[in-house]
Amino acid sequence: MAGIRMIIGGDLVPTPSNAHLFSSGDAEELLGQDLLGELSKADYRVVNLEVPLTDQEVPILKNGPNLFSPTSVVKGIAAMGVNLVTLANNHCLDNGEQGLFSTLETLQDNGVDWVGAGPDLLAAAEPYILAMNGLRIGFYACAEHEFSIAAHNGAGANPFDPLDSLDHVSDLKKCCDYVIVLYHGGRELYRYPSPGLQKSCRKLAEKGADLIICQHSHCIGAFEQYEGSMVVYGQGNFLFDYEEDEFTSTSLLIDVEFTDTEMTVNFLPIIKQGNVVRMASPPIAAEILTAFRQRSEQILDDGFIQSHYDQLAIQKLNGYLAAFKGNSLLYRFMNKLSGNRLASFMYSERSLNRLRNYIECEAHRELILTGLRKRLAIRGK
Repeated sequence: MAGIRMIIGGDLVPTPSNAHLFSSGDAEELLGQDLLGELSKADYRVVNLEVPLTDQEVPILKNGPNLFSPTSVVKGIAAMGVNLVTLANNHCLDNGEQGLFSTLETLQDNGVDWVGAGPDLLAAAEPYILAMNGLRIGFYACAEHEFSIAAHNGAGANPFDPLDSLDHVSDLKKCCDYVIVLYHGGRELYRYPSPGLQKSCRKLAEKGADLIICQHSHCIGAFEQYEGSMVVYGQGNFLFDYEEDEFTSTSLLIDVEFTDTEMTVNFLPIIKQGNVVRMASPPIAAEILTAFRQRSEQILDDGFIQSHYDQLAIQKLNGYLAAFKGNSLLYRFMNKLSGNRLASFMYSERSLNRLRNYIECEAHRELILTGLRKRLAIRGK
């Protein structure tokens, strides 16, 4: 019986702490013998490369960190046996178009394929089709809208757009035995899907996606089986030595086997150890998987996802309100004196409804964003 065993990892970012190991191609030190051996047993290996590979650091103006790694780190990526990377993420344009083009050239020169980004919107939306052992597996990669999205005449990542992406997946399913969607989005360091994320992923499943993996959260989340498809809401980082906490210290590899009749999904826990990763020991692996399954049972309860997300929204509201109000020294001083509650006192119910309308309404949102882009472009000249 024809079959393919594939391992899909989460976010991969060579950092200054381990770039020398990547540049020397020391995959064994980066992953350890057990993990490297597990990867070698697979027929195909996929990760999310969440950093431009470039030797020219020219960071763009954005919110959040600008990541970059020297092109030499590709030696380590190739030594791990990585066959395909997704570039549909919120960092692929951190060093502008030159950073993305450098990444594409570096990957091509080292025999690593990619999906989810390109020189323009049309190219970025192109799927990748793996033909192996008598099967055709299609990959579709997309990202939520941040600072990395491609334009009709500009390079970047493929955006998730329900008016286009659902059709892309449906069309891909017509010519493939299986379709994998790599969706870069969701709330960082949050172990559950938002109601909107669950709705989008379920719709992707309805349109033909057999396996949907949400990356970007940097932590292990939950999973659900929906209409014969598997949806993973967060698998954590593969190797990203950025910070050390309860969220980013553990991760899952998605171990999936395809035959001409069925798809089987298993999860392989890995654990961060300083600037490298290792297979989790049996007791720790059991703890990770138990918590993963418990969360997966929780999200099946009616109302759980919405109520849990409501709590998160309440916790984060003042931060968003502060961002709308501004970042002046006076505001920050008064907000600190009030115990970070100043924003709560500054907005009436009518004002809150106005803000909600501006955010929810596509017409208002598009107009505001366009005005902001224009103003920022003028100030940037």
